[in-house]
Amino acid sequence: MPENDKPTVVLVHGAFADASSYARVIPELVARGLDVVAPAVPNRGLLGDAAYVASLVRQIPGPVLLVGHSYGGAVITVAGAEDNVRGLVYLAGYALEKGESLGELQGRFPDSDLASALVRTPFPVDGSADGGVDVSVRPEKFPAIFAADVDPHLAAVLAVSQRPLAAQAFSEAAPVAAWRTKPSWGLVATADRAINPDVERYGYERAGMSVVEAESSHLVMLAHPGQVVALIERAVAEISD
Repeated sequence: MPENDKPTVVLVHGAFADASSYARVIPELVARGLDVVAPAVPNRGLLGDAAYVASLVRQIPGPVLLVGHSYGGAVITVAGAEDNVRGLVYLAGYALEKGESLGELQGRFPDSDLASALVRTPFPVDGSADGGVDVSVRPEKFPAIFAADVDPHLAAVLAVSQRPLAAQAFSEAAPVAAWRTKPSWGLVATADRAINPDVERYGYERAGMSVVEAESSHLVMLAHPGQVVALIERAVAEISD
């Protein structure tokens, strides 16, 4: 693949976070001559979020490498079906099977510490009498569960600026599993207290991914950006051959 046909790297953030979770990765990728897009995912539901990311991917000329962290892994599993997506990278993420929901995948394994730290907050929805429910993490528990090896001052900011996830995202089933037809790579955060690392391993192994492990908290992109960049570089090289 010619130099100017290197894939655009699209970085998809997860729940309880935003695109700034890639702040230490983006400069490194740009310095390596890669085009990078880090969209703001709505976090309103798997199907809608995947459709949003897919719409952005379709507007990118040339090949795309999708990178998904945490819930973002579920999003790229669906959005990755777009024709110009050449590969998928999962960072402490959910690799769903077709017809499977986040709740079903998580339900195969013991709960992480996150389960007991969640807060549910109702919010209004136009045209709905019942509205919706947002899920977030208790701020006082966020640093230890999400970011134990991230700078404490930054972790404190992340705790109060987190982006909630609509509860319906846990029950919506993936209509497609892009990893079935696209090469994929996975990183397991072995000290993850937000997602049971065995959930990550199971999804990756089921998909036949190339897998690496990092002794890291859930926010591996902020805690160990070098390992994340190395995995993305490896994926770029392999899909550019």
